[in-house]
Amino acid sequence: MLVSLWLSACASPPPLPNEGLFADRLFSAPSVKVDPASALAVDDDMRQFLRERFAAKYPPVDLRHWFVDALYSRGELQLEYDTAGTRNASEAFHARAGNCLSLVLMTAAMAKEMGLRVRYQSVAIDETWGRQGSLYLSFAHVNLTLSERTTYYEGKVLGVDPLTIDFLPPKDLPRLRTREIGEDTVIAMYLNNRAVEALAAGRMDDAYAWARAAIGRAADFDMAYNTLAVIYRNQRQPVLAERALQRVLERRPDDVRALSNLALALRDQGRAAEADAVSRRLRAIQPEPPFAYFDRGVAAMEAGEYKLARGLFLREIERAPHEHEFHFWLARAELSLGNVDGARRQLTQARDASSTPGDRRLYAAKLERLREGAAH
Repeated sequence: MLVSLWLSACASPPPLPNEGLFADRLFSAPSVKVDPASALAVDDDMRQFLRERFAAKYPPVDLRHWFVDALYSRGELQLEYDTAGTRNASEAFHARAGNCLSLVLMTAAMAKEMGLRVRYQSVAIDETWGRQGSLYLSFAHVNLTLSERTTYYEGKVLGVDPLTIDFLPPKDLPRLRTREIGEDTVIAMYLNNRAVEALAAGRMDDAYAWARAAIGRAADFDMAYNTLAVIYRNQRQPVLAERALQRVLERRPDDVRALSNLALALRDQGRAAEADAVSRRLRAIQPEPPFAYFDRGVAAMEAGEYKLARGLFLREIERAPHEHEFHFWLARAELSLGNVDGARRQLTQARDASSTPGDRRLYAAKLERLREGAAH
């Protein structure tokens, strides 16, 4: 089952009508409040932070640079990148942590509170994948620009260039293409993330409510339909899953997530020949699915074929160089082949690629044990 986290929507035809798409009767009320407005809500503590830093000392410079400097350059918030869950603007502010979407929401909410104009951008990065249980997660990236506004101070023009705030390493930014997206799409991304996270945790009522809200917020955001289809499959409703997936495929016939899930939904209904046809079409588009080399590498490790495993892990890393799990398993293969230095390098990369504090601590501890073993 393939779902998507932090994905942006591409330009597409108008959304199709959603009659017959939702099945509220199958679900109970969610355990949490599902409120799209909370994504960009600013609370009193956030306002107090801004007042303390800006109200009494408005600087004779571009306010946008002052804003970025106060939030990030000076380390005022001491933010930590953390993909363990998607937070809204207020939650990210109080946790001082978040994934890229959470940090974008927090920054945008505070910038708008100051009267700055915000533009959101989908960033074209190489598609990357993760996995949680039976769910395959695809990831993408969004940033924001404090848009071109001519500001004045004492009759002088200041701040006429756009100022982009991004949470990717600066070395990665110049080569990336961006495309502007609307605020409703960004909020739908947030709602869809929450749906996927609830789905992964087995909270189906919550997942359905979040996915429904995402579609309600941005009816052209295809990833929410895909998430809804996976929720329906989990509820043993393959006909409803197929209906949701057809909303995507009528607009994007080659969408690999929708095709993958459609093959499963058709097979659930006993329509094996149709499912096989969809699978063949999918293989023509994507001959090697995500994690294919990795899974074969793990099997090779279990069979004691460490050299073969090493080569397979390297091929997977070529496709997804920032997936920490791939580097960790390559470290295991290197260690099994007696290459301690290679294992240390891969563990270091696994630690650096980790996106949660827990994983970073885990890999740091493994590195330390490796160093202690080498020292003896």
